[in-house]
Amino acid sequence: MSSWRVVDDHHLEKEFRFPDFARALAFTNEIGAIAEELNHHPEIILGWGKVRVMTWSHDAGAITARDYELAERIDQL
Repeated sequence: MSSWRVVDDHHLEKEFRFPDFARALAFTNEIGAIAEELNHHPEIILGWGKVRVMTWSHDAGAITARDYELAERIDQL
């Protein structure tokens, strides 16, 4: 799980860069499909050429194994 940051022992965060908005949007949609499959939904910020993903388990108020699984699946895209 490369370059994900643990922020305040609360959530995992990573920013992905793309050459344009269309590719960033397509990546965001792929994340959405994984999130639905895992029933674990991250916070996603989409901008021109970038996507920032933040994930934590809301019920635990912290990072859990589900977040690491989601991060790993996102890295595989």
